[in-house]
Amino acid sequence: MLAAVGQSKDIEAFEALFRHYGPRVRAYMAKLARDNQAAEELMQETMLAVWNKAHQFDPARGSVSSWIFTIARNLRTDAYRKEKRPTFDPTDPAFVPDDVPPADVEFEGRQQADRLHRAMETLPSEQLELLKLAFFNEASHSTIAAKLGLPMGTVKSRIRLAFAKLRAALEDHT
Repeated sequence: MLAAVGQSKDIEAFEALFRHYGPRVRAYMAKLARDNQAAEELMQETMLAVWNKAHQFDPARGSVSSWIFTIARNLRTDAYRKEKRPTFDPTDPAFVPDDVPPADVEFEGRQQADRLHRAMETLPSEQLELLKLAFFNEASHSTIAAKLGLPMGTVKSRIRLAFAKLRAALEDHT
């Protein structure tokens, strides 16, 4: 019967196989799954696999019954693994990045900030004022020039000089 299904997709031969093995596979699945609905679904999947793979059956390797029940067992194993596989939880603490940086990174950041503050204290007051306005108050160069009554070129050159002095002071500390 299985050979007829594999060679020519004989529907009558498959119906005979289904009537004979369907209830046996269902009972086997019910025993393994302990769930009649799951057993029915697994039996249907098994018989569908038998229909699709009938051409692969080799009588030299075993009996039809062994082949069909091997398919059934493998499908049950796959279903069991899927059912037992944990679902991905994006809120799991293992997957959520820490809000707090590691201590060494935080310490290094504090050291850099301290070096920057010490370097800023060495700047002339007019350069320091321009840096604060430009970077802490986020004022544009034209706004700073208008507010302080300075030419735009003077604002830019003082900021450039301040950067050069900060860069030199920070390079000395590394």
